[in-house]
Amino acid sequence: MLVQQHTIKKAISMSGVGLHTGVKTTMTFKPAPEHYGIRFRRVDLGGSPEIPADVDHVIDIARGTTIGIGEARVYTVEHVLAAIVGLQVDNIIIELNNIEPPIADGSAKPFVDMLLEVGVEEQAAPKDYLIIDQVIDYQNDEKGVRIVALPTDDFRLTVMIDYNNPALGSQHTGLFNLEKEFVPEFASARTFCFLHEVEVLHDQGLIKGGNLDNAIVIVDRELPDNELRKISKKLGIDHSVILGTSGVLNDKKLHYRNEPARHKLLDLMGDLALIGVPLKAQILAARPGHASNIEFAKKVRKLYQQKKLVRKYQHEKKEGVVFDINAIQRILPHRYPFLLIDKIIDFKVDERVVGVKNVTGNESFFQGHFPGQPVMPGVLIIEAMAQTGGILLLNGSENPGNKLVFFMAMNNVKFRKPVTPGDQLVLDVEMVSRRSKVIQIRGRAFVDGNLVAEGDLTAVIVDRTDGKAKSSEQAVKSPQAH
Repeated sequence: MLVQQHTIKKAISMSGVGLHTGVKTTMTFKPAPEHYGIRFRRVDLGGSPEIPADVDHVIDIARGTTIGIGEARVYTVEHVLAAIVGLQVDNIIIELNNIEPPIADGSAKPFVDMLLEVGVEEQAAPKDYLIIDQVIDYQNDEKGVRIVALPTDDFRLTVMIDYNNPALGSQHTGLFNLEKEFVPEFASARTFCFLHEVEVLHDQGLIKGGNLDNAIVIVDRELPDNELRKISKKLGIDHSVILGTSGVLNDKKLHYRNEPARHKLLDLMGDLALIGVPLKAQILAARPGHASNIEFAKKVRKLYQQKKLVRKYQHEKKEGVVFDINAIQRILPHRYPFLLIDKIIDFKVDERVVGVKNVTGNESFFQGHFPGQPVMPGVLIIEAMAQTGGILLLNGSENPGNKLVFFMAMNNVKFRKPVTPGDQLVLDVEMVSRRSKVIQIRGRAFVDGNLVAEGDLTAVIVDRTDGKAKSSEQAVKSPQAH
C-alpha cells in the first residue's frame, strides 16, 4: 500500500447519462492539494458548492448512494468513488454540471481508465491511514447482513452474496492485493438487477438511463412476450429481448462467472470511501448493500474521528488513559480551582465518556463545608459531570477554544451518598441527544462502584463574543470564562 498522498496530474472529462435520473452530465476529474480529500463540485449551481465525500453527507441510499449539502446533491457516487480509492487517490475534485455522474458501462472501469490516462502523482504529505485495531461488527438479522472489520496490516475485502436465485446461486469473491488486483479483476464488474425489479424501479422514477449496455439483468421469472416487450420499451431497447438460457437477459456475456459478487465488492469499496480515510483492515461482508455499507461506514468513521481527536489533544500515550490532565486543559476552558476532572479513561465519539476526579483534602471547596466533616458540595459533583460531558462536544467543534458551553437546565438530579476526601469520583456521562447547538446528556457519579449522584443536563453551545478566542494550544496558557 502507498505511503504518501496522491492526486492526479491534470484534469480530464467525460460525458454521459446518469443511471437513475437519465440526465446528461459532463464530469471532470481535477487535481487537488494535500489534505483536500475527495469532493464533488456542482458547477451548474450558484457558487459551485462542494460536497465532501463522507458519510456525514449521505442523504439517500435507494438503489445507490446519494450525498448532498442543502440543495446540492449528487446521485450514485459509489462507482466513481470505487475507481478513485481503488487507485489510491486521496485528493481529487469531481466537477459535475448535473445531478448524477455518467453511468458509462455500469462499472468503475471507464473512470479508472480516465484516471490512468492522465496519471497519478505522489504528494509530499503522508497518508493518514485508519489502522483497525479492534473488531467492528455490523449486523442486520432481518436482512441477513453482516459486515466485520478485523485488524490486519493491509487492506483486504471478502464479499459473499446469496439471493436464493438459480441464476446467481451463492457467490463469493475477495480482493487481497489492492495494487495488483483492483484494476484487472474488479474495476470492470458491472451493476446488475433482477428482472422483476425493472418495472418497479422504472415506476419509481429510477433507471431512466438504464439499458442492457450498462446493466446486467438477472432473469428470475418467466414472462410472456407482451410483458417482455413492455419492459424493453421502458428500457428504451429497440431490438428483440429474450429471457435467455444463461439466467441473464439476452444471454449477455458476463466478464466473470461471479461478476455480481465482484460488483458488490466494488459498491462496498465505493461506500467505504465515505469513511474519509484509507483503511488498513480485513473487511468480511455477507450480503452487503448500500444501506448496510453506509451504516457500517458510519461506525468505522466514528472510530476514525475518535482516534483523530485523541491524537490531536493527547500528546503522550499512557496506558489506561485517553486524555490526561494536560490534554483536558487543551480541550476545556476551566482551570484550577474550578477544573474538576483529572483524566478521561473511556471515550466514544458522540456516545459516552468516563472521567475521573481524585478528591483530596486539599480541595478549596472543603474549607468550611463542613468544618470537621468535609463533604464535596453536590453542585460541584454535577459540575464535574458537566465538564466530563464537555469532552463529548469535541466532535462538533474544530476548535473548542472558540466555544463556550452554558447549561440551561438540570433535571432528575439526585444525591445518594456523600463524597469525602480520599474518594475517587468516577463520572460516567452519555449523550442523550444533539440537535444543532443544544445537547442533552445523562450523568452518573460513582465511588467504589456505588452510585453517589445522577442527573440529566441540557446545555447550549455558543460562540465566544469577547474577542478572546484561543487555539487549543493557547488555551493552556490562560484561563477562560466558564
